[in-house]
Amino acid sequence: MPLPAPPRSLLQDCALFLDFDGTLVAIADRPDAITVAPSLLPLLQGLSRKLDGRLVVVSGRATADIRQWLVPPEIAVVGSHGLERDGLAIARPAALDQALPDLRELQTRHPGVAIEEKPFGVAIHFRESPQAEEVCRGAAAELAMKAGMQVLPGKMVFEIKPADGNKGTAISALMTLPAFTGHKPLFIGDDITDEDGFAAVRALGGAAILVGDERNTAASFRLDDVDHVHRWLRDACEEME
Repeated sequence: MPLPAPPRSLLQDCALFLDFDGTLVAIADRPDAITVAPSLLPLLQGLSRKLDGRLVVVSGRATADIRQWLVPPEIAVVGSHGLERDGLAIARPAALDQALPDLRELQTRHPGVAIEEKPFGVAIHFRESPQAEEVCRGAAAELAMKAGMQVLPGKMVFEIKPADGNKGTAISALMTLPAFTGHKPLFIGDDITDEDGFAAVRALGGAAILVGDERNTAASFRLDDVDHVHRWLRDACEEME
């Protein structure tokens, strides 16, 4: 059965968690080629004020990368699939740096493949080289095995990251903070990498909204695309007390 559109009342008095790529900005061929709508920052700032600061962008990107696009400090950011947040320190596996020359060579052999370095992992993007999917899959699996990490498939990307953390564990940890306690969590995301977050908010009595095409998901509502997310957030914000 198709997922229904989310009621605007979900935003009332919630703790709002938002994915970035594919949710707040349209996915681009390369991570540095995204376009941020001029209306996005004012929208997020207004939402954060009405929610008394209970708005967090939870992204697979590094926190520093997100900060290039979302500068205002009042917009809280959790990066690297939940691994970059206050009070959490994870050592960068040495095998990551040892594997980078091989990954750069892969990038050279397959034009269009992009290697995105992150504080605790690396992403192999093949959106501009779809024929290299299996090569990228093999490289990701080999690196993950050597580094004792996991492969997290996404939309035209394989991410290699530590196994002990994801968007769901990050959201669950944030919901224990005094500012968030007593509020129902709402998470909006688009990718398979957001499913841990969807499951976490629903386990906490909240709701999850999938962005994009219908698929098997832990989300209970759906919006068509980034433009619909912006419109829904803006309209729901205007209805908030």
